[in-house]
Amino acid sequence: MQAFWHGMVQSLPFMIVILPFAMLFGVVATEAGLDIAQVMGFSVLVLAGASQFTAVQLISDHASAVIVLLSSLAVNLRMAMYSASLVPWLGKAKPGQRAWVAYALIDQSYALSIQHYERHPRLSMAQRVAYFSGTAVALCVPWMICSWLGATIGKAIPDDIALDFAMPITFIAMIAPMLRTPAHMAACFVAIVAALIFAGLPSGLGLLVAAPLGMAAGAMVEMWAEKQGQVT
Repeated sequence: MQAFWHGMVQSLPFMIVILPFAMLFGVVATEAGLDIAQVMGFSVLVLAGASQFTAVQLISDHASAVIVLLSSLAVNLRMAMYSASLVPWLGKAKPGQRAWVAYALIDQSYALSIQHYERHPRLSMAQRVAYFSGTAVALCVPWMICSWLGATIGKAIPDDIALDFAMPITFIAMIAPMLRTPAHMAACFVAIVAALIFAGLPSGLGLLVAAPLGMAAGAMVEMWAEKQGQVT
């Protein structure tokens, strides 16, 4: 139980960005023509902010259902990378626990959990799952509630209140503490540059190009560092 509460407490700083981000989704989704039940269906069943915004934007543009699904899946493919990196820590958890982790895995719960596991490698499986659960509850429940608030009272929010600041700040807060090696820095730099270069590609495809380029750059720098270490 202590690990659960520890995860919740460490998640609290993200509330600064999760709450307005979720409200922004509720506002944007209702403006796109979705009713409150559909908005909540997105936030409860999909539970993936970037994919939710992508889907709503494409719906607003009258894209076909196939394009909406494929584009949202493409944006959310990073979750596959998150899942792979969590296997050494949570791969031996019970099937029900793994299903829970798969459902509640978001950018923030991943970032907090993987850093915690790396700092405390001797945690038991129960402690690892409990910590993840604490982060997930603290982050996902407010997301759902504030999505509902945005959909309900969104029209009453003045236009000069810029809720869209939440997304970039969230990712900066997550990524910055994890850039600990030259390989991390190289991967981040290449991914950013590639994302900017390919930003004009449709349906978020630029991210699909930028992500593997960043990973390849990081892998190359890490291999080079290992060779240099062997030589010296």
